[in-house]
Amino acid sequence: MQDDLIDDGGTASPNRARIGEAVRKRLDRNPMVSRIETDKLDIYGRQAFLSPQECAALRDMIDADAQPSTLFSGSANADYRTSHSCNLNPWDRLVEGISDRIGALLGIDPAHGETLQGQRYTSGQEYKVHCDYFPVTANYWPAMLRSGGQRSWTAMIYLSDVAEGGETHFPICEFMIPPKQGMILIWNNMDRAGAPAQASLHAARPVVSGTKYVVTKWFRERPWRPGRAT
Repeated sequence: MQDDLIDDGGTASPNRARIGEAVRKRLDRNPMVSRIETDKLDIYGRQAFLSPQECAALRDMIDADAQPSTLFSGSANADYRTSHSCNLNPWDRLVEGISDRIGALLGIDPAHGETLQGQRYTSGQEYKVHCDYFPVTANYWPAMLRSGGQRSWTAMIYLSDVAEGGETHFPICEFMIPPKQGMILIWNNMDRAGAPAQASLHAARPVVSGTKYVVTKWFRERPWRPGRAT
């Protein structure tokens, strides 16, 4: 634990490597999960992880609370991230159950998971290329280190089909994933050595027609303690 607290988050980490290997082996054994073929990134998908009814209920929650999205630093950017988003109530029975199911699928203790976040993209809205791991040069990195360390895995669930656009684009891997209602997309933000994986850079492509809804859950390398971030 002490070594992890000293680690700057931007280099190889045995702890993060162990997390990556454990989750990768678990997903590889699951016959309902498919690995997306690339040698650059550990990334998986599973169809019909949520039912249409669950997707509809989560869309309603997002519509009720969504506000203009901000960047992780807290700043708004009219061009870079143009969606609406909100944190979902972790004590809601549906939200709690889905969060637990995500953790069980990956085999990660729920205590490592951040609050489930909902996002909505309407026509023309997007989130340009970004990383889910924390750049260690960012002014918020010391707070993230204290509150649970680096983000290891990302789990994102599409809550709606999209008539046109809205793909999740991994430019270094050179592929895009089209939204499919109920599908969960899972990827490791770290490489096999436990260092931030540049290949995990991704973007939410602009929606051309329709509305895109997703929920995202990020997992930290240690238990997430938001109260320790300041």
